[in-house]
Amino acid sequence: MVIIRRNPDGSIANPDMVRQQTQIQNEQAPQQVSHPALASKKGMQALSESGRGVPPLYSEIAMKVNNAKDKPRKLKVLRDHDSVSLRQVLKGAFHPDIKWAIPKGEVPYTVNDAPIGTEHTVLSQEAKRLYLFVEGGDNTIKQSKKELLFVQMLEGLCAEEAEFLVTVVNKKINTKYKGFTANLVKEAFNWDDNFMKIEEKKPSYPV
Repeated sequence: MVIIRRNPDGSIANPDMVRQQTQIQNEQAPQQVSHPALASKKGMQALSESGRGVPPLYSEIAMKVNNAKDKPRKLKVLRDHDSVSLRQVLKGAFHPDIKWAIPKGEVPYTVNDAPIGTEHTVLSQEAKRLYLFVEGGDNTIKQSKKELLFVQMLEGLCAEEAEFLVTVVNKKINTKYKGFTANLVKEAFNWDDNFMKIEEKKPSYPV
């Protein structure tokens, strides 16, 4: 503790001693050490959840759908996270007319194990490039090049989103995420069986 004596007018009577004692205490104070849990993957994820600069990962949204107790809650998850890119990805996952040019099954790629919110891309931003991997999306790219680009996309995403994207391409989201079905998606976004928005019928008034 630094002892500060003051003059009758309120000024410090021993300024040099105060500075000296403060310096000694600062030198003797232990260095602040971050909690060891923050160096772990779970710790980094907790930090990223609290204030990261990236939007919710689609794998996280899928897990929220999976964990929701009933259909209304599952619908709410999708509606709360509605976006153009999410709709695009889910159309690719469920629309029967969208055929992926990527071979079905496991994809050989190196998992990006960087903590969430750090050194990886996000599917919400990469979604605009998914047309490259759909049959008829870009016929100027050779099949081998498409597969290479797809592997590179997976390796840029975090492990969880890469795994989610593989389930999208394999059209097996419902196999991994409970209750995440085509009918759920269509109801959430007010889509018809062609995955197009149902136009609301305007009331007709007598002329």
